[in-house]
Amino acid sequence: MSAVGSNAASTVTVALLFPDLLGTYGDSGNAVILARRLAWRGFDARLVTVRSGDPVPETCEVYVVGGGEDLPQALAARQLGSRRGGPLRKAVDGGAAVLAVCAGLQILGSSFVGPDGVEADGLALLDCTTRRGAGPRAVGEIVVNPESELGLPALTGYENHAGVTTVGPDSRPLGRVVRGVGNGDGSGTDGVRSGRVIGTYLHGPVLARNPALADLILSTVVGDLEPVDDSESEELRRERLMAGNSTASGRRGRRFIAGLRR
Repeated sequence: MSAVGSNAASTVTVALLFPDLLGTYGDSGNAVILARRLAWRGFDARLVTVRSGDPVPETCEVYVVGGGEDLPQALAARQLGSRRGGPLRKAVDGGAAVLAVCAGLQILGSSFVGPDGVEADGLALLDCTTRRGAGPRAVGEIVVNPESELGLPALTGYENHAGVTTVGPDSRPLGRVVRGVGNGDGSGTDGVRSGRVIGTYLHGPVLARNPALADLILSTVVGDLEPVDDSESEELRRERLMAGNSTASGRRGRRFIAGLRR
């Protein structure tokens, strides 16, 4: 699977995987955002919803995996196959891009904790492991400065998880946490990325809050994208960035604002 290019006649398929299992905090909206931003550029964008029990297609250009509770997470992982095969791995090997949020991120790693508290194998599309944290859940607004080579502004989202994710040497974090918890392993980072696969703990849905991240994902499969009017989305992003600073004041608040990439 190679880059589609900017041909308006090109069909790009976005697959939303198991929204009946993994769709908390609006994560399913990420697939809608991707398809809509393609259509705005003249692409024939096709959105395919794959529900639990349905066969997972191997030929889509972009896949979206959302968050969910422990049992639905385990059921979704089982349907996605193993690290040695399975439809999603075949799609990624063929050049597909993937956005995975929260439980989806954990599934795409090497291992995560199942509903019985026992370590379960992930798909190993990302070099990371997730264990259950000993402290309180990470809940609330989160702000992340993406790694500089991504060329993205500060990201805003909402996190609600008890997992602790450690990134291995064959992957990179999405960025550094300015406010919130993120991966929670003491590294001060959020997310994991490798090639065209990106995982994050940011709900929201994250792509509605951060349109530049949506375009980064799309550009990996269709090439450079023409700009669109994101004034309304940027207004939402700025409002959510300020919400992430709602409890800061004085010098602490100024440090927070200075740490954001606009």
